This record gives sequence, structure tokens and C-alpha cells, in this order.
Amino acid sequence: MTALATPSAPLSVRVAHKSLAAEDICVFELVAADGSALPPFEAGAHIDVQLPDGLTRQYSLCNPPHETHRYQIGVLRDAASRGGSRALHERVQVGQALAISAPKNHFALAPDARRSLLLAGGIGITPILCMAEALQARGAEFELHYCARSRGRAAFLDRLAAAPFAARVATHFDDEAAAQRLDIAALLAAADEGTHLYVCGPRGFIDAVLAAARAAGWAEARLHVEFFTGSVVDGAGDTAFEVELKQSGRVVIVPAGVSIVQALGRAGIEVMVSCEQGICGTCLTPVLEGVPDHRDDYLTLEERAASDQMLLCCSRARTPRLVLDR
Repeated sequence: MTALATPSAPLSVRVAHKSLAAEDICVFELVAADGSALPPFEAGAHIDVQLPDGLTRQYSLCNPPHETHRYQIGVLRDAASRGGSRALHERVQVGQALAISAPKNHFALAPDARRSLLLAGGIGITPILCMAEALQARGAEFELHYCARSRGRAAFLDRLAAAPFAARVATHFDDEAAAQRLDIAALLAAADEGTHLYVCGPRGFIDAVLAAARAAGWAEARLHVEFFTGSVVDGAGDTAFEVELKQSGRVVIVPAGVSIVQALGRAGIEVMVSCEQGICGTCLTPVLEGVPDHRDDYLTLEERAASDQMLLCCSRARTPRLVLDR
């Protein structure tokens, strides 16, 4: 029997194991509360975790994707945490029950890639490690580069060293010799057109990698990204606009400084959200009329240009009114 999870019925799990994998990084092993198998997942997937204080946060699965007896997540205790990582580190203990979603994947491996280049920065190793294990199982060609501030802040070093793909892994630490630091531009310039790039980590790391890739002429279809935090957008010039809900005919004004989700909530209209940063896709909604002002990190450039869908938690409008299929 396999445990099931739906938006209305989360999956019940318990914490089977909790350990410190590196400085400020805890690894949690989750198993089904009833002892059943967990829903299968593919490399790059994440789960929504409902925390004791009511928050919901997304964490990448980092155990081998063929496993169904457990889920494993690595959580960085972030000094700028909005409460999620702190709650997991301080309040969630072995044996505790949690509610999670079934796995979701917005960071999947491209099936047609001849070669994969995996770049991880800090805690971004979590989905990247899972990808490496999946590629190894397929016999696929890949290379992994893991960048961290120091060895003490790098999780899973022992696991990487013992892996059958250890020869394909290179580590780079900010506090060690300059010769071992990653030359991103040179690495990306040397890759052929059959290579796909996967990058995850802190925002600055991701931005640097993507900038180097685009400067080297990489096609957007070969760039795959997983963000842990949304972009910081200057909203000083924001103005009010209207949102019309096509299914009910209701019109709601969205003031400056207020998100569409917040404005609809004040009007008694609930929108399912999770990250509230424009990275998970939970609040993705079709747009029937009007032009969105996309401020998310979820949609591709092509999807943004189509202007037929948007994330309501962070994006706004470029036209006086948006008509949504809700």
C-alpha cells in the first residue's frame, strides 16, 4: 500500500531521524505515519512541509529517488529565516508528526540532455545530490560542482566521497586556496550544445551562474534553476489596479503595496498559497485579459511573454485591469 496526499488531505509522516550534517544544516528523515510506502518521486522534486506554527515551507528531497520507504530533506538554519528553518531546527524532534504534500517537481532532469552539468551552492546541494544519483543510475554523462563557504558548512561530503560517481564531483570552498575555486565562466564556455545546466543555491550564486551562461550563449531551454527565495523587487512605483474574477464577476481593487492574494483575502476570497515568494507555483492562475507584471521566479521567459498565466502571491498588473479565470 502507498500513502496518498492531495491538496485537501496532506500526507501524514513522522520524523524518524534528525542529524546535523554540517554547520547550521540539519537532515530530517521522514517516514509514513502508518508505515506504508511513500509516493514515488523523481530527482529535483520537493515537498511542502506544514510546520507547527502554521507556516508551510518547501524543501527539496535529497535521498535517492528510487526509495519509497522515506523522504530526506536538508534544512539550513537561515539567519534571515521567516520562521520555517528555525522551527525545524529548534522545535521539530524525532518522533514528531508532520503533514506534508506529495512530491512536486519544477526542477526535473531534461530527458533529451546528452550531458548534465550540476552546480550547487551551499544548501543547494540537496536537489543536486538527488539528480547526481539519478543520473548515475541511468548511466548518463554528468559533472557536479559543489561550492560552499567552507568544508564545515558543506553537507553530504562523506556521501559524495563514497558515491560511485565520486570521480565526477569537484568541491570548491571560499576559504581555501584560490586555485580550487570554481571558474564559472570558463566551465560554462567549455560546455557543448548538448549539455544542460542545473543550478541551485543562494540567490547571488544562481544569478552569477545564469549571467555567465547567457554571456556564453547558452539557450534558455538548457538552463534549469531551483530557487529557495524569491527575487527582491522594488515596489516604490507600484500603483493600484483591478482584478476581475471571471467565474463570479467580482471585481477587487489591489492597492499599491498589497499583493493580489492579500487583496482577495480581504474580500473574503481565499487563494491557496505556499511559498508566497513566487517560486513554488501553488497560486498559478490563468489570465484571460490584461497584461501581468511578472515578479516571480517560477515561469520561464516564454511563459511570461505569453501573458496567459501568473502567480498571484507576488506579481502585479501592467494594465488597469486583469481578468482571471477564477
